[in-house]
Order: sequence, then structure tokens, then C-alpha cells
Amino acid sequence: MRILHTADWHIGHRLYERNRIDEHRQFLEWLLETIKEHAIDVLLVSGDVFDTALPSSEATDLYYRFLFQLYHETNAQAVITAGNHDSPRRLAAPREFLKMGRIHVIGGIESGLDACIITLNSHEANENNGVSAISIAAIPYLSESEILSHVSFETEIEKARRYREAMKQLYHHCVAQMPADVPKLLMGHLVVQGGEESGSERVIQIGGALPVRAGDFPKDVNYVALGHLHRSQAIKGAGYPIRYSGSPLPMTFKEAEYDKKVCLLELGQSNDDRFTELTIPVFRALCRVRGNYDQVMVGAMSGDWEGKYIEVQLTLEAPRLGVGDEIRDAFKDRGGDVLIVEVQLAEQQREADLSAEDISAKSPAEIFEEFYRTKYSAEGTDESQLATLIDTFTELTHIASTQTDGDPS
Repeated sequence: MRILHTADWHIGHRLYERNRIDEHRQFLEWLLETIKEHAIDVLLVSGDVFDTALPSSEATDLYYRFLFQLYHETNAQAVITAGNHDSPRRLAAPREFLKMGRIHVIGGIESGLDACIITLNSHEANENNGVSAISIAAIPYLSESEILSHVSFETEIEKARRYREAMKQLYHHCVAQMPADVPKLLMGHLVVQGGEESGSERVIQIGGALPVRAGDFPKDVNYVALGHLHRSQAIKGAGYPIRYSGSPLPMTFKEAEYDKKVCLLELGQSNDDRFTELTIPVFRALCRVRGNYDQVMVGAMSGDWEGKYIEVQLTLEAPRLGVGDEIRDAFKDRGGDVLIVEVQLAEQQREADLSAEDISAKSPAEIFEEFYRTKYSAEGTDESQLATLIDTFTELTHIASTQTDGDPS
């Protein structure tokens, strides 16, 4: 049986306000052809289907058109879970209808953990390996408030330990309910210790501690399909693969520095499982250009920038009016699209400064913490005071977001 593991599609994502729906359309077209080419039995999507809890009609239409094509043009089944960017209720609203199209969507665990256990049969049992069914624990993103009861005067470290234990028990419960004689897969949307962040994730941590470790997952499983971290990577510490597939599109210019991939798992008889990675094509190149004014302008006039998004990191000796427009025009003449010109004065360059990409990729609380540490580093940081300030800041931003009509995430 062939399983294709993907995650973190983030349909509707905008890069410096540029709409990327065409890139997502091309990715889903490639994904559909890949499913056909490799005769995929099951497609896994481990969270963050959309970039926001309230996706645009354009993003929603693209998603459901893909699901219709998956049903109409292939024999594949799909298991889709909600991530921290998704609205669990919105994503799972048509779940009963989608089941008729071999598509299983899990938004939350309100109906109990048993609803997250999905057993699927292969559309074509392979006589060579005999694997005709698998069981999947399709666990969506779960915040601490969803699985932990309130404890007064609890420290963040204590809460992190309780969260980790709760997640451990959750997965063990699911595996205990699965059929004993079929391969077992786990899905999750969380940070596991040892995972490398790319900087664009909305970090899921409690009290600064990573809540789950590789050893917390049950032993008797074949594969753990994770989402949330945007770099494709393996987590060590278990006798079976624990993997992040990563996001299909680079979410920042930094992420464009490495290949994007999906994971293909072929389950065989007697633990004869095979794993390979399939590299996703680059649908629109993201390029960084660094240097002083002369260096950047020479690069603009001599390079091939057709159809590329560009981030310019410009160093100047003194402020210069209109320099951003000059650079944008130079790249535009060669077919490029400059999304941002980030100017730094030579004497003001400091490693502690946040770049424009840092600001767009980090959460408000993370930016607040870095600002505080930079401003008061000379006086020494009072960690307890900082923790209190961050909690207050987070509470205020949450209140503000719930009082607006925009994206509450």
C-alpha cells in the first residue's frame, strides 16, 4: 500500500501581500499527477490546509476542486486533519459529505478519540506484499486548553509536563483501539523535540518547552506523519520513521534556500517498508539580493529575473530618497518583482535587529520578547518579569483579535 504524506499547504498564503493562489494551483495539479503516477492509495495532510481560519472564497474553491479531482480521477483515499492555522469546525463541516468521496476530515476531538481512528482498505490489494488495510490515528492540532483541565497557580513548566503526558496518553489510547493485524500510522500537528524550525511557523510551545518527544509515541506503529514545521526532516529516537513532510511552498525567502518535498511510504509484508522523498518543483522562484547600491543595481541589470519574486537587502552609507523605487524599476525591466527593499545604514547594522522577514514570520509575542531583550539587555533581563509581561501581552492581543472582524488566528 502506498501512502503519500503532505502537510502545511497554507492555501491562501500571501508573501508581502502578494497573492500566491497560482502557485498553490500549480502545486495541487502536480500533487494530483504524482498521486496518479505512483498509484497512491492514501493521501495524508497533517494540518494547516489553509493559511487562515477564515480562508478566501478563492482559496476554498481551489481546495474543494482538488478534492473533487482526487475522487473523480483517482482511486486514492485521503485523511486530512486541522492545523493551528485552520478553523477546526469550518474544515470539518462537510466531513459526512466528503466521506462519500473517500475523504476523511478530522477537525477536533469533540466527538471523542475513537472518531480519530480511521481504518482504510486498499483499492487494489497487492499480491506481492499482502498489505490491504491500514489504521490511522488522525490527530489534529490540539492546544493545551483543549486537553488540559485548569489548575490554579500552575507554572508553565508544570503545564508543559502535563501537556506532554496528555498527548502521550492520547496516542497510546488510539493505538490500543486499532486492529492488531494491520500497519499503524499516526498523524499530528505539533513540535517534536529535535525538529528544526524554519522561522515562519507559529511556534507551538508551552513555557518555552517542547511538549512531545520521539519516545512518547507508542512502539507498535509503522510511521508518524507530522505537520507544523516547514522543513522536510526526520526525527530521531524511535525504531520507525517520524517525519515532517514540510510545506510545499517556501513561506519566506529563507525557506527558498532548500528543496520542498513530500514523503512516499510503501508498506510491505513483514515490516518490509520503503520510504522515499519526492521533490516538489519550484513554481515561482524566490530570490534574495544583498549588497550596496552599485552591487544591487549591477545584479538587477545583468541577471535573468523573469517571473521571480525578489527580496533586496540594501546597505547604504546614508539615507537616500527614492532608492526603493529605483531598485524596483531596475528589476522590473528584467521581468522581476521586488516585494521589499530592506534598507540598513552601514553604521546601524546590528545582529539583534529584526528584519522585515523576521517581523512577518514571527508571532507578536515573539517580536515583543525580542524587543524587550534588546532594549534591556544592558541592565539584565528579569526573566520572571518578562514572563509576566509576555502573558499580559498575549492576553491583550487575544482580546483585541476577538473584538475584530478579521482573522482571529
